[in-house]
Amino acid sequence: MISINTNAGAMVALQNLNKTNMELGQVQQRINTGLSVAGAKDNGGVYAIAQRMRSEVSGYKAVTDSVNRGISTTDIALAAGEAISDLLIEMKEKALAAADTSLDAQSRTSLNEDFKALRDQIGSIVANAEFNGTNIIDGTTANFEVLANADGSNTITVNGENMSLSGSIVTITTTASFATATQAAAIASQIGSSLDNVNASLARLGTTSKSLEIHRTFVAKLTDALTTGIGNLVDADLAKESSRLQSLQVKQQLGIQALSIANQAPQAILSFFR
Repeated sequence: MISINTNAGAMVALQNLNKTNMELGQVQQRINTGLSVAGAKDNGGVYAIAQRMRSEVSGYKAVTDSVNRGISTTDIALAAGEAISDLLIEMKEKALAAADTSLDAQSRTSLNEDFKALRDQIGSIVANAEFNGTNIIDGTTANFEVLANADGSNTITVNGENMSLSGSIVTITTTASFATATQAAAIASQIGSSLDNVNASLARLGTTSKSLEIHRTFVAKLTDALTTGIGNLVDADLAKESSRLQSLQVKQQLGIQALSIANQAPQAILSFFR
């Protein structure tokens, strides 16, 4: 049947052209965004999985920041502890020299002045060994925790080491000094114990710092693996999409021509009335 009211051929051609245009729009969006699944409308299930994985990646970024702060805080404490260990060695040298009974009083007094200057330097180092407001060697922070996983349910504890003067590690008092050979010998012995304590503390801090660095490396690898997984789910194959784009562009042009031909069909009716 030939009718001017109903042009079935034009309707079919228009439906096919609209479908081609819709597919062409999808391909162009994938090329523009680089994503085959840019939103829930594209693929709800895959989008939900990708969003959950993106949340984990974001969480691990926070973990990395937390671990980095822990490493920096611990490394500051290590640097300070090593300086304190060096100072204790110098102090022991001064005390041992002053323990020589053949030394005259003036020389012992000079050694004592050097000793006190080194002693006070320990206090200064301890007071300034902080990072981001946290000092783990002055006794103000017994321990602190860093994040270990993306949801914050696991943490790594970093224990403090109080290296302040008159403490359990550095037992030399804030007023320690000597005036006689006997006093100097006693202080030298005390410094030896303090030095052993400080070195043991440094070993513990070093182990903690190393474990944090290992965890940071693990988190970085895990983040990379998750990011790759997200890409596998939602990234578009641009080479494939480029090929499809050319195909759809040709199909679009043919669809326009087919619709034009179908729209001209009713004009044939005029020949019946000549």
